[in-house]
Amino acid sequence: MLFVGTYTGRGSVGVYACHFDPDTAALTLGAVAEGIENPSFLAVDSARGRLFAVEETGPEGAVSAYSYNPESGALTFVNRRPSQGAHPCHLCVDRSGRWVLAANYSSGTACVLPVDQTGRLLDASAVVRHTGSGPRPDRQEGPHAHSITLDPTERFALVADLGLDRVMVYRFDAGAGTLTPAEPPWAQLHPAAGPRHLAFHPTGPFVYVINELDSTLTACAWEAGEGALRPVQTVPTLPPDFAGISHCADVHVSPSGRFVYGSNRGHDSLVIYAVDASTGLLGYVGHEPTQGRNPRNFALDPSGRFLLAANQDTDAIVAFRLDHDTGRLSPTGQVTHTPTPVCLCFA
Repeated sequence: MLFVGTYTGRGSVGVYACHFDPDTAALTLGAVAEGIENPSFLAVDSARGRLFAVEETGPEGAVSAYSYNPESGALTFVNRRPSQGAHPCHLCVDRSGRWVLAANYSSGTACVLPVDQTGRLLDASAVVRHTGSGPRPDRQEGPHAHSITLDPTERFALVADLGLDRVMVYRFDAGAGTLTPAEPPWAQLHPAAGPRHLAFHPTGPFVYVINELDSTLTACAWEAGEGALRPVQTVPTLPPDFAGISHCADVHVSPSGRFVYGSNRGHDSLVIYAVDASTGLLGYVGHEPTQGRNPRNFALDPSGRFLLAANQDTDAIVAFRLDHDTGRLSPTGQVTHTPTPVCLCFA
């Protein structure tokens, strides 16, 4: 099952469920959950058949909880709770299913929402608020928390703040549902980078941060014991001869850990880098057009055989086959038309 988050309006009515064929990467549209505004990012608790979605609205956003049928994908609304900020744009759920963590872009806040045994969201157990600004007054006039990601041990939560050029690091207490600053409390990226999303390497002590504003990708060393993040390399996501306007969106590491992929909105492509297994440093492989406009998020299927790209402005999800030896992508010919696809989340 693949769930699709969208921006409502312009044809979209909510969250879409699709059946995924693991042999061909074909998608078949199934159930639709209506009555939710701008479910632009999703998180799935597959073990308990639950889905959580942001409602990217302001001045006060929300997070909604659903249960789903694992065969049909039909979603049943459970409840919603305030996200403790404006325009929540990213969230994640821990492995225990007890906590949902959300990032609010416009207010520069992040929160922890408890989940009870029935799957209902409760009021926030923790809220953190960022302060400061960056060198670009048009986009960095204040903090903009753009994603929140738990590390593999779930002892730390990393918040990429586009407005501050920082990845904030918090200690996450899974008993109390609290966030406290780690030491050091952040990793400073280069000026006007605009960090947006990040991805942990599946086996190595590496983290990869995609930077929206200057279209770069930063490789970081990760010290899991202390929760310390250290940038070690920054590479471009655009070819050197591109002269147009483009902004990065999403980043993922292949399940094998051999390749990193990032999406470019404007150049409308996926950049591909190979990972040095011993150092985590990146070596350029190539670019693959997404066959659509404004590719937001994308997803690798659990087997690592296919990559699906959500082209928001052309209302299409395009499937690519991944070459395990080279990391390169080739179109499968499978194109699924859904309105304003923004987030793709496998269950």
